[in-house]
Amino acid sequence: MNKYHIRFNKTAGQPDRGTSNHVWRVFENGTEYLARHVRINTISWSEQTGPDWNIVCLGKMVFHPDVDIIEINPEP
Repeated sequence: MNKYHIRFNKTAGQPDRGTSNHVWRVFENGTEYLARHVRINTISWSEQTGPDWNIVCLGKMVFHPDVDIIEINPEP
């Protein structure tokens, strides 16, 4: 089971930060993904990392590249 941190992308549209529509940053085990939408289908909570606040959850990520949606589902 992986731990995910989800944060708003304050630099969307800037070089190497996705388009202006990529408003979410999802961190999975230290790897960052940019997405237009995020669906959290598991229990989530807030957690502070340094000055930033995140939505955090445990589960398994599915990336739908055709629509830039990240979906996080509970592990069975």
